[in-house]
Amino acid sequence: IPSLQENHTGGAGSPRNTRKDEVDVLVTIFYDVVPTYFDADLVIVNTCGFIDSAVQESLDTIGEALKENGKVIVTGCLGIKEDEIREVHPNVLAITGPHAYESVVEQVHTHLPKPQHNPFENLVPDHGIKLTPRHYAYLKISEGCNHRCTFCIIPSMRGDLVSRPIGDILDEAKRLKNAGVNELLVISQDTSAYGVDVKHRTGFWNGMPVKTHLQQLSEKLGELDMWVRLHYVYPYPHVDDLIPL
Repeated sequence: IPSLQENHTGGAGSPRNTRKDEVDVLVTIFYDVVPTYFDADLVIVNTCGFIDSAVQESLDTIGEALKENGKVIVTGCLGIKEDEIREVHPNVLAITGPHAYESVVEQVHTHLPKPQHNPFENLVPDHGIKLTPRHYAYLKISEGCNHRCTFCIIPSMRGDLVSRPIGDILDEAKRLKNAGVNELLVISQDTSAYGVDVKHRTGFWNGMPVKTHLQQLSEKLGELDMWVRLHYVYPYPHVDDLIPL
């Protein structure tokens, strides 16, 4: 099996990027992911471009991967600034931006032989791929942000708010629970705004109506008998109602 190293610039990045790594389709098509540059046929560097220190860490990591391995594909938030990356590192094989899972796969297939999938040897668990320890997991509920704060680059990289269907989120949470997860870390760019883009429409889970709203989502997650931590919660008026939970 061709081997990859996925190098996440985590020190100056964010847990949202860790969650991105976990759903990376490269893993699900059964490339062998290895921990060192030496063992890898190709290195994927998942970048962060949110703050200056994250940009510098990403560029340093790309340089390290080029020096130690030589075959590098860059993806993630900083990928939208291809000219900036190539000015420093012109020898990277390819650069893709955030959410570009298919493009990453195409580039890997261009530079490595496509592996043959043997379902008897390679089985993806029901809860998907996790890069966190067994006892906790990240649960992403939305992507993007509707605000245009002058200090923040997220909307230009991630776009406007897009909330996941509440039934899909609760299904994933239940699968993680069944896999032994005891603590859920709920993440997004703007957790308090969950459901605003769909006007808090009613979804369904287990045949029952559930409003696409942070309050109702938190209540249902609380019924799963796990610790639930809400990250990136900003002071919307309805957030006070979460405190008793």
